[in-house]
Amino acid sequence: MTALLCGDTALSATELSARIAAAAKHHRPGRAVPIRDPDRVNALVSALAVHDAGGVPLVGDDRWDATYWAGLRRRVESAPTVPGPGWGTFTSGSTGAPRMIVRTAASWAASFPAVERLVGLTADDVVYLPSPLVSSVTMFSVAHARALGATVRLPRAHTVSAADLAHATVLHGTPYALRDVLETGAPHRLRVALTGGARLDPDLRARAEAAGIRVVSYYGAAELSFVAADPDGQGLRPFEGVELRVDDGVLWVRSRYFATGYLGGVDGPFRRDDDGWGTVGDLADLDGSLRLRGRSDGAILTAAATVVPEDVEAALLGIDGIADAVVFALPHERAGELVAALIETEPGRRPPTAAELRSQAGTLLTGTHRPRRWFWTDKLPRTATGKPAREQIRHAAIEGRMTRIG
Repeated sequence: MTALLCGDTALSATELSARIAAAAKHHRPGRAVPIRDPDRVNALVSALAVHDAGGVPLVGDDRWDATYWAGLRRRVESAPTVPGPGWGTFTSGSTGAPRMIVRTAASWAASFPAVERLVGLTADDVVYLPSPLVSSVTMFSVAHARALGATVRLPRAHTVSAADLAHATVLHGTPYALRDVLETGAPHRLRVALTGGARLDPDLRARAEAAGIRVVSYYGAAELSFVAADPDGQGLRPFEGVELRVDDGVLWVRSRYFATGYLGGVDGPFRRDDDGWGTVGDLADLDGSLRLRGRSDGAILTAAATVVPEDVEAALLGIDGIADAVVFALPHERAGELVAALIETEPGRRPPTAAELRSQAGTLLTGTHRPRRWFWTDKLPRTATGKPAREQIRHAAIEGRMTRIG
């Protein structure tokens, strides 16, 4: 049976195991190992070899600058020993330099049966993983497929291609990857898409289902793993084996799926209490279903008001012609910070005028939440994991490197 497909490469389970075993001889247990290789197959074999040798693989993005990567390597290699075998992942880096999250192999394996029930995943499936190996989404599904005996399909490039879709039956990636799949118009055999990492637009779910793809969206975090799932468009509910509570607007989670923490004991948003509850500081409402409202540490303070960017972004998606939006803070002498928005228009649509945006935003948002600066792009800058590159966007706006509307 084929275990791994990538471009023209097809490895059987026996061939893949042999390559992993040969590479594992060069690693020792208890170490976190940084891995970066433009050849996806080589990178994956290296990661699995480190894991099988009792270590913790940390796969970087081959598009990262060499100097940047060298700094990350030094941080990883100078870290103390870690219990293994385990898994590691770099945080998305959407707001700065990534932290390195480490977890036990058991913390992921504990959720495999629940994912199988949620998606209907079997050993006969071919799982297409369009996000790069730096993404915890991809490495989780690699580990899961290997345990189950399913086939993994990695993309041959950083974009979706018809060849990649030819045999895939399951997709696990971001909503943006699902959108790219639909926009290729290529024939496919996908029956289900498991999407996370960003909000799923209801229109995208409808388009996918019209194309014969059942969509299961979920919310999670690299530190928490799966938290809540929405298999039918009726809202996020607790993932199997997960308890939820909201204290003072902050979401707390309890499950067996947590990461151990950050490599080297560095500080980060992940906190745990003595009763086994953990949080990464996400704001949420919990009333029958879970509604995420962004990160508590990402709020904008403007004219004595606190604005959660994700609240504004959700409203802006109600404006005709806007496909996506990122809301961020710009420094302002009197107000402290101004609410600004970068909008991505739907393909083929002209950017709206400033007057149109102000008029429509005025019907959707209160005064303090309305963007005071508008910018336009035909494609939002994103991190390697598909999330909006918020800090990159903010700096580009401050430095005048974005197209301003009005």
